[in-house]
Amino acid sequence: MDPLLILEIANISVIGIAVLVIFLSILINFSEAQGKPAKKEKKSIVETGTMTIFFIIFYLVIRFRVGIFENNNIPFRIILMFIGWLVIVVGVYFNVAGRLKLGKNWANQVKIYKRQTLVQEGVYSIVRHPLYASLIWMFYAASAIYLNWLAFLMNTLIFIPFMYYRAKQEEKLLCEEFKSYARYKKKVGMFFPRL
Repeated sequence: MDPLLILEIANISVIGIAVLVIFLSILINFSEAQGKPAKKEKKSIVETGTMTIFFIIFYLVIRFRVGIFENNNIPFRIILMFIGWLVIVVGVYFNVAGRLKLGKNWANQVKIYKRQTLVQEGVYSIVRHPLYASLIWMFYAASAIYLNWLAFLMNTLIFIPFMYYRAKQEEKLLCEEFKSYARYKKKVGMFFPRL
């Protein structure tokens, strides 16, 4: 059997399981957030629906091989795939662990709940926005696995600016609500760990 075919089956399996786990986690978030009263709220164009649209377009770019960088160097491809799988596994961990740690503080829109707590432990001690960061990392991993420069650019030029916009909206409300958030921002990176 062709080694690249075996690796492609592995790619589909790893990425498929990752997508399934994250979408199940999102469904759980939605069910837990039903009917919770908000203290402050700001509508954002960047929410689960628009992120899902981006994901579908990203998937179609990769699926139909638009923007592929052809490289038949098998050892190079295998190394990129293993690195990509590792980043995807770490990304799923950060996403799910972030959702579990955030718990009932999660919201589809930018909200501060009446009983909001400030989460700074676990994956939140490594990055301030592990849910967004993990998606960014996984999109880069998929771009590397499939050698897709267009997917890489989409993540860099569209997804990251959208996530930055959403994170800044959230942080504005968090700074107003929690005085310790300013200190937390200085210690912990937004999407990538601070060295």
